[in-house]
Amino acid sequence: MKKTFKTNKAYIFASACAVALCSSLPVFAQTDETDDEVVVTGIRGLPRSVQDSAVPIDVFNEGDLEGVSYTDVNDVLLTLVPSYTLSRQPISDGSTFIRPASLRGLPTDKTLVLVNSKRRHRAALVSIGGSGTQGPDVATIPALALKSVEVLRDGAAAQYGSDAIAGVINFILKDSSEGLTLTAQTGQFYEGDGFEYIFAGNVGFGLGDDGFVNISLEYSHSDSTVRAEQYCESWFCVPTVAAMDPTFAAGVEAASLADGDIVQPWGRPNSEAFRSFVNMGYTFSEQVEFYAFGNFSDSTADGNFFYRYPGNGTIEDLRLEDGSIYNFLEIFPGGFTPQFHGDVIDYSAAGGFRGDLGGGFSYDVSGRVGSNKIEYFIENTVNPSLGPDTPTEFYPGDLINKEAQFQADLAQVVDIGLAGPLTIGFGASYMKEGYELIEGDPLSYASGPFALPDPFDLCDGMTGPTAAGAGIADLDCTDPDDPVFTVVGVGSNGFPGYSPAFSGKYTRNSKAFYLDLSADVTDSWFLQGAVRYENYSDFDSQLIYKIATRYELFEGLAVRGSYGTGFRAPTPGQQGTTNVSTRLPNGFPVATGLFPASSPVAQALGADALKPETSKNIAAGVTASFAGVNLSVDFYRIALEDRVNAISTQSVSTDPMAGAAYDNYLALVGAGVAGAESIGGVFYFANAFDTITKGVDIVATTDFDLGGAGTTSVSLAANYNETEFDGDVDALFNAEDQFDFVNGEPNWRGIFTAIHSVGGFTALGRVSYYGSYENSNGSPVTDIQEFDPEFFVDLELSYTFMDHYKLAIGARNILDNYPAPGDAALGETCCGRIYRSDSIVDWQGGYYYGRVEVSF
Repeated sequence: MKKTFKTNKAYIFASACAVALCSSLPVFAQTDETDDEVVVTGIRGLPRSVQDSAVPIDVFNEGDLEGVSYTDVNDVLLTLVPSYTLSRQPISDGSTFIRPASLRGLPTDKTLVLVNSKRRHRAALVSIGGSGTQGPDVATIPALALKSVEVLRDGAAAQYGSDAIAGVINFILKDSSEGLTLTAQTGQFYEGDGFEYIFAGNVGFGLGDDGFVNISLEYSHSDSTVRAEQYCESWFCVPTVAAMDPTFAAGVEAASLADGDIVQPWGRPNSEAFRSFVNMGYTFSEQVEFYAFGNFSDSTADGNFFYRYPGNGTIEDLRLEDGSIYNFLEIFPGGFTPQFHGDVIDYSAAGGFRGDLGGGFSYDVSGRVGSNKIEYFIENTVNPSLGPDTPTEFYPGDLINKEAQFQADLAQVVDIGLAGPLTIGFGASYMKEGYELIEGDPLSYASGPFALPDPFDLCDGMTGPTAAGAGIADLDCTDPDDPVFTVVGVGSNGFPGYSPAFSGKYTRNSKAFYLDLSADVTDSWFLQGAVRYENYSDFDSQLIYKIATRYELFEGLAVRGSYGTGFRAPTPGQQGTTNVSTRLPNGFPVATGLFPASSPVAQALGADALKPETSKNIAAGVTASFAGVNLSVDFYRIALEDRVNAISTQSVSTDPMAGAAYDNYLALVGAGVAGAESIGGVFYFANAFDTITKGVDIVATTDFDLGGAGTTSVSLAANYNETEFDGDVDALFNAEDQFDFVNGEPNWRGIFTAIHSVGGFTALGRVSYYGSYENSNGSPVTDIQEFDPEFFVDLELSYTFMDHYKLAIGARNILDNYPAPGDAALGETCCGRIYRSDSIVDWQGGYYYGRVEVSF
């Protein structure tokens, strides 16, 4: 049974708004008509124009967002921002449902996400392994709800607090008090799969004489894709076995729940989502304005784990109590591929009051709450230890992240004799966070009889049968390979459930105070400085600062730069999450997996409690505007210390001959860890290493007025980014891991966009460029595959008529380009996989679509 979307859920519309709303600006730069438009991201107090900002900010208006055929906001950002990258990771547990992204080469939890200038709550997913990323899920925001998006490409922790190391993304919601827009889009991939359709609507209402309510709704449905070949490896080849075994051959098509007979699908998952946002506000007077906004989102998606073939350690002969032989091939004659589902439920509400009390003093007092929950479900699998009594569907448990925050932002403008007034921004914040792992259904973690050898005492050791085993003709108690001694795994295979021992809640709170000063010192020189103090209940306080400046050399040419310190507080999820599977190798339950760094288990093996990651950001750039061409070039360097990363698993064994694994067991016993004999392997998150990330952002735009032939807008955005280790990491990473960390993603990425409009017709062309990158194998490295640069071309043609109607057709990756297949020598094509499934370079192929829009 496939899990379906919860259409009977009572959808909740919460509310909220922001410190200030940003005006619409063309992508990347400003024309003469919009040089005075303002943004608030990156500065407290009075807003400034993008052109006059001391730090680089990209602003995308409604037109820019509508020019992207995606509705997933992750993909929208990927299409518009070259330093924003995104990967699709099949067979990655929860990362299949909440995709990992990065800005300037740093994981998404090092980018602060705001909605209407208010901090967005995190997703419940903590990526197991690697950096353990836990950041907001921007896919919960319907694209049609957005009035604009501001991307601050600079560290801003001194202004906003934890996470703002790589930059800030601020989503500004629509605030119209009138109008209705309805859109419908459908399309599929050239391969004939991945069919999807999206319906969305936005409507604005007046609220009395001086208020508004703006509502956005979106429903989407996407079918899966398969970019794979049949499973055929040296250890097991489906076509070969199927040719010899008709029963197995007949069961192959049902081994996976995906369409077709590929037992190990690689591609995009099935997904379905309902997303909503409400934005509202009411102005009582110049002194008092009420604002509020909120969202509700419910999305489901599925993915799969690796194919379980006969004889792989799960599908094995088991001897039952009556002496007969049982095999899971009786349920799955062609083997099975576990199907994993995630239901992501997200909601938030924020609101407050703001106003200008006169004398240059303004205030904004607000509060917010947010929750993200992932409900896991797995089917087409077994709990092997239960044998023939196993169900094939399980609920392994839930993850929940909750946040609440209260904040006061104040600003005073004073004239101290400079070219412009001094703006003094100051304020305080209190935030409470919680992370919870909820126990799964008992059968998802139950230890059944076949977790032990000879569970029914049919044999007297290996000497011969007992009275219970006497008379079983084919029982051979002297043969260690007799099915009576077969031991299989515990828990729902693929994703064991959270047991009571490894479920629980982790909470913390924090307090913050900040001061921000900015002024035009002269007509040409702008200067800004900020300092922030934060204190967290689970680690020491942080004091960070930033200074930024801009100097106009002459009209049309300016230099700018910034230096600042920052930090990212390890999340409650990173500090409290556990991901443990249980096995019984010697007849006793043994837990192996991720333990909190602060737990007695991890502490006994040398773990230290997590502490904040800290950063030093330096940036320098130039902006120019001549002859209708706008250009900006910004260099940056981010030194990140104490990066959080998972260590390699440390084995634990009660066997005195097991060397280091036995020493680890003695360490656990010596530390007084209860149940030390039940622990078989431990890894944890640690402040493991330091890195330096450096690069450059280049943005250029211009417009052409062709008279009766229409107008053309052209933009080019490029990013060069590289990350290197700062120090020796040989104890943490082998040579292959170190090489891939530095070289595994393209250093160069670029986006060229051209839009031509004439009459009611608009044509959009976009070229996305990914530079070369490499992947290695072996330690020391023996094989390296270099992937060539790739170009992806998007085209769209739209026609607007009768002022209210718009038709559009287009194609993404119209040339149907794919990256090079992975090299078999490097293990990149295992198990039916053709392309590097973790690559940020898209490997789904061409996609065509059509869209209808009606607006009043």
